[in-house]
Amino acid sequence: MTDNHRPESYSDSGFWEKLTKYAKSAGSEVVEKALTLYYVTADSNTPASAKAIIYGALGYFIFPVDIISDFIPVVGYTDDTVALAAAVKAMVDYTDQDHIDAAKEKIKEWFG
Repeated sequence: MTDNHRPESYSDSGFWEKLTKYAKSAGSEVVEKALTLYYVTADSNTPASAKAIIYGALGYFIFPVDIISDFIPVVGYTDDTVALAAAVKAMVDYTDQDHIDAAKEKIKEWFG
């Protein structure tokens, strides 16, 4: 996936590295939101302005320094969840069933 609208805090490799490493501790809700947004960005029909918002949220998700450290049990991913949920809500017009299904399929693969 090539896109010139990505912030420096986001990379596909960083996204997949964090997601696969911390999927269990982040939980299926966070992972599903992140995956759905990722699949929206992979869609060539998604406008660059929408991708920029998503890359910001995904960049925050993978950035190692958060408002609330990801390593704090129970609340560690709260800020990530909020950022991802806000992006999901903002991107509702660009999210279709294929994006949702792809995310759910990956969730099944990882969480059973």
